[in-house]
Amino acid sequence: MKADILSVNGQKSGQVELPDNIFGIEPNEHVMYQAVRVYLAHQRQGTHKTKTRTEVSGGGKKPWKQKGRGTARAGSSRSPLWVGGGTIFGPVPHLYTIDIPKKMKRLARKSALSCRMKENNIIVVDDFSFADHKTKNMVSLMKALNIEEQKTLFLLPDVNENVVRSARNIARLSTAPADKISTYDILNHKKIVIAKSAIEVIIRSFGEMSAQD
Repeated sequence: MKADILSVNGQKSGQVELPDNIFGIEPNEHVMYQAVRVYLAHQRQGTHKTKTRTEVSGGGKKPWKQKGRGTARAGSSRSPLWVGGGTIFGPVPHLYTIDIPKKMKRLARKSALSCRMKENNIIVVDDFSFADHKTKNMVSLMKALNIEEQKTLFLLPDVNENVVRSARNIARLSTAPADKISTYDILNHKKIVIAKSAIEVIIRSFGEMSAQD
């Protein structure tokens, strides 16, 4: 499929061919859900912990004698029934790792890109760079592309320090190398701006033939 290329001034400067097998497939919603679920699960540290009655300090002495007081029997002041006691069946550290097949991960990313393409929310821009790292450089570019009010992800062919540092103070804007993005990254942003040379990087990340081959 053909996509327009915009200049840094927001004017159409040409067209580029985007492979249908990446940007034009029928989105698979369930696979996208699975990929997002895996991504979010891997963000969890799993370090939650509460102490059981054996781990709470103190409580070694029997609070009172077994019989004769007219009260309930007690063997420890660290019983889960007491204030300051241990916790029954509390959380313990564990991993939240979930694995899905590599083909599912690729299909999920293709589905997310195709979904944004169908919504006309993918913008291809000419390769650009900034002479210095000033926020106003990126603000001007976003205004030219008319996306300053949208949650946007810029996909770059590689890490460009001036571009990244110019974007980091802008709310709702993220930058990333084109071959490092996840399904969650794509779906979590309304607009996807792709630098022209980053298209080949995306294609190679799927192990596909280039658009010119």
